[in-house]
Amino acid sequence: MRVTHVITRLIVGGAQENTLASVLGLAAKPGFDLKLVSGPTTGPEGSLEDRATQKPGLLIIIPELVRPVHPWKDFLALRRLLRLFRQQRPQIVHTHSGKAGILGRLAARQAGVPIIVHTIHGPSFGRFQGPCANLLFRSAERFAGRFTTHFVTVANAMTGQYLAAGIGRPAQYTRILSGFDLQPFLSAHNDVALRARWGIAPDDVVVGKISRLFKLKGHDDLFAAAPQIVQRHPRIKFLLVGDGAWRARFENRARSLGLEDKFIFTGLVPPDEVPPLVGIMDILIHLSLREGLPRALPQALAAVRPVIAYDCDGAGEVCLENETGFLLPAGDWPGLIDRVGRLARDPVLRQRLGQRGQALVKEWFPVEKMVDDLGRLYLKLLPL
Repeated sequence: MRVTHVITRLIVGGAQENTLASVLGLAAKPGFDLKLVSGPTTGPEGSLEDRATQKPGLLIIIPELVRPVHPWKDFLALRRLLRLFRQQRPQIVHTHSGKAGILGRLAARQAGVPIIVHTIHGPSFGRFQGPCANLLFRSAERFAGRFTTHFVTVANAMTGQYLAAGIGRPAQYTRILSGFDLQPFLSAHNDVALRARWGIAPDDVVVGKISRLFKLKGHDDLFAAAPQIVQRHPRIKFLLVGDGAWRARFENRARSLGLEDKFIFTGLVPPDEVPPLVGIMDILIHLSLREGLPRALPQALAAVRPVIAYDCDGAGEVCLENETGFLLPAGDWPGLIDRVGRLARDPVLRQRLGQRGQALVKEWFPVEKMVDDLGRLYLKLLPL
């Protein structure tokens, strides 16, 4: 079975790690011939291209496939994709992300590809942006949805949102959770030496956040809540894992609050360095206003770390109230202050929530399960 995946870029991020793991996992199975098409990967978020090139011939870069709307480059990218599909004749084209999702599906349709699949990693429309942008993206998704054979979603919330927008029918949707290699997180531990390297004392309570330093990720709410959190719990430190265009802004914010000694910015770290950092956290928070199902939540739970998240998109499907953590309305930073305080004071509660979360993650999130589920879906759509 010839399958070509298309994604806009291979930065270090949840959608990209999901896509690469799916492609590499299926490529190792008999009967599957996989290709991965991506635009160029630039910016401070890092790149996964080196992992994709470990399998010769897997990755194809289209320079014109860029993330911003650019009519001339978009036209050229569409032509390149159309030519590629006609040459390689994939039986399935599977697209990811906004730009690649639209152009890839349109090119696949024009090339006569029998099966067109699209994964919704996160919403392209919603309350996080204005009415004009929502009209544009919702219209584009409805248009592409007309010739999409099947949708894969990483959370039931995505299915509900897209069906409510008039995109597809219920039978066209399958939820496949974004699995990952569990073992590094299952074995993560509170490494005192690693804490010391980041200026964290053994008795500090570490509140971690793993995300790009950019808009819609909820850092502003964290900085709004931080002074009161620290006032009530002086031993707390905030460990921000990731990089992005807003890093300088957030570093300045920490200084302006007089909390530069409480905020630790790791910058971009390779994916294999994330589990040890989760191990030195006591609590993980995720305050994003736009996300499918953030991988940081199950990753923390795999390491027996409780989570606090905004009830946004699919977060509530893994952050279960008072079962694996605490779920808050978006923007509720007073609630954030309270829940961080409760967990900071109560290590027994942290352990209880984390253990329940780990059991859930072991059942739902193995990368092998994700790959197998996707392979079964392909065989259902296009039997060998």
